[in-house]
Amino acid sequence: MRLHRGLRQIGHESIFFVRDLAEAGEGIVAFDARAGLFVRALRNARRNRIEADFAPYRKKRAEGQEFFSDDRGVLGGELLRQLPAADVVNLHWVAGFVDYSDFLAQIPQKTPVVWTLHDMNPFTGGCHYDRSCGKFAAACGACPELNSNAEQDLSRRIWQRKKAALARVPRGRLHIVADSHWLASQAKQSSLFRELPVTAIHYALDVETFAPRDRAAARSVLGLPANAKIILFVADHPRILRKGFAILAEALAMLPGGPELLLLSMGRSKPELPERFAHVHLGYVTDERFQAIIYSAADVFVIPSLQEAFGQTALEAMACGTPVVGSDAGGIPEIVREGATGLLSPAGDARALAAAVEKMLGDGGLRAATGRECRRLAVEEYALEIQARRYAKLYEDMVRAN
Repeated sequence: MRLHRGLRQIGHESIFFVRDLAEAGEGIVAFDARAGLFVRALRNARRNRIEADFAPYRKKRAEGQEFFSDDRGVLGGELLRQLPAADVVNLHWVAGFVDYSDFLAQIPQKTPVVWTLHDMNPFTGGCHYDRSCGKFAAACGACPELNSNAEQDLSRRIWQRKKAALARVPRGRLHIVADSHWLASQAKQSSLFRELPVTAIHYALDVETFAPRDRAAARSVLGLPANAKIILFVADHPRILRKGFAILAEALAMLPGGPELLLLSMGRSKPELPERFAHVHLGYVTDERFQAIIYSAADVFVIPSLQEAFGQTALEAMACGTPVVGSDAGGIPEIVREGATGLLSPAGDARALAAAVEKMLGDGGLRAATGRECRRLAVEEYALEIQARRYAKLYEDMVRAN
């Protein structure tokens, strides 16, 4: 959505084609799911086939495991029949919407395709993060996320279908964009994408919307104590082990604490903390201006992920002038720069995370200096226009080449 807005702001005609319409806006087109009896029967047959393939693994999976998505989609070729005409098609997070085989085989042969990776799923056998399994560099199989010991399991079959679909794409017609240099490096290590061109283009955001608010006023709006030391954690699904909330909870238990220490959280699910910790959960917040107030209310934002493609929430906090304490995992160190925009700790090390949080909370001068640098970096390197112009240049180069 942010890229779409940025492209339109610099004068390009961007059409955002989505499976489900979360919010209306100029240039946003939703897939029309209305269909006759025969088409609905086809969708059901595809859905049942995908579910049947996944069913043997469902009961084996434990809470906290990563999302797992098939390469197939229930819509088949229907999506292409509704796809708006364009000079370039840019795929984003398409799991369950785009059927790899149908889409890559049937899209007009002269239309360049840019595929923006928001996680690892497009080049794995189904997981969205491999938790350092590394099997995507070969052919997947015996998938830890499926708790499988069989080489010819669902992850191998998904990998094989993806490989066959990609083999039909003419050379030079598909370009991969990763949201971080770390994710780009993972894509180049993968057996599916290593022969494709890969470019890293960081996320961006509206730095007028995500901007510092007066901290005291923000806390007043949220009903938070004025003198509290507030740590902010954001995750839609904190029970996913990769998000590192268990590490954060362990780190919080090591802090000196006191009645002024408070955890503030935002997301679909409430993280579970021992009752002795003060904790305010704000739920799922979609309004970006309200999000900016929440980020501004915190003394420090913590992102303890064990694996993360980029860390968009960290960037949002930085744009609001809130320093970040993060793990040195994935793309997080690309924006959380040690001593400048925040502090880093080894991924999974609760003691080091606690020490970094304690240092940030205990040093008002450090917080002020890193907060200023956070805001400067967000404005100078991560504004919408910067991202949009990098994408526009890539689109133009691909159109000329095709």
